[in-house]
Amino acid sequence: MQLLEITGLTFTVNGKNILDNLGFSIGSQEVHALLGTNGTGKSTLAYLIMGCEGYRQASGDIFFEGKRINDLKIHERARLGITMTWQEPVRFEGICVADYLTIGKKKTNPALFLELVGLQPEFYLDRMVDRSLSGGERKRIELASVLALGPKLAILDEPDSGIDMLSTQDIINVIRVFKENGSSVLLITHREEIAMMADKASHICRGKIVCTGRPEEVAAYYKSRECIICDGEVCR
Repeated sequence: MQLLEITGLTFTVNGKNILDNLGFSIGSQEVHALLGTNGTGKSTLAYLIMGCEGYRQASGDIFFEGKRINDLKIHERARLGITMTWQEPVRFEGICVADYLTIGKKKTNPALFLELVGLQPEFYLDRMVDRSLSGGERKRIELASVLALGPKLAILDEPDSGIDMLSTQDIINVIRVFKENGSSVLLITHREEIAMMADKASHICRGKIVCTGRPEEVAAYYKSRECIICDGEVCR
């Protein structure tokens, strides 16, 4: 049984299909890279899996551990073990990093999780999770918080652009920790070099999964500009 299985998923905005009869699955302790350019439906798929407000499929089903979760709210899906990072890292006024990393978690050592994302605890535990932190620092702290949750499925939505975010090696190191801790990862990216570290990859274009397979094969297809849906004119 797949950890996550999606069948016939369609999401429509103003009469336009953003996702079109999409099928997708992730196995247990699998890192699956979803590769695609801007506007192809990557983040929309993530929001639908997470159950974000305002995102409800027109048709299709989402199954998690064999259970249909179409009607579950975001907090109910979180209780099942699904969590997500956002393209714009979190920012909270009035809460320090140590408190942020221990919210809702028992017996958590915040220093340990900061170290796992490459931050020195003594410099960050007492700092506020606010605009005084750079985007890269907030992204690392957000990842530390997700690691502390120990999710069954972590959805990592990498920004399509941005300053001071994580390097390729940083992302690889963090994903390795997720997998070692027993989590599956949906890695949403537009970078082939990031997708290459996954167990499996899929290419999404115009809301459809174009191909799925070994990361090197999917990355080569992605770079070839030979997409069977858009002929390379829309997504590249």
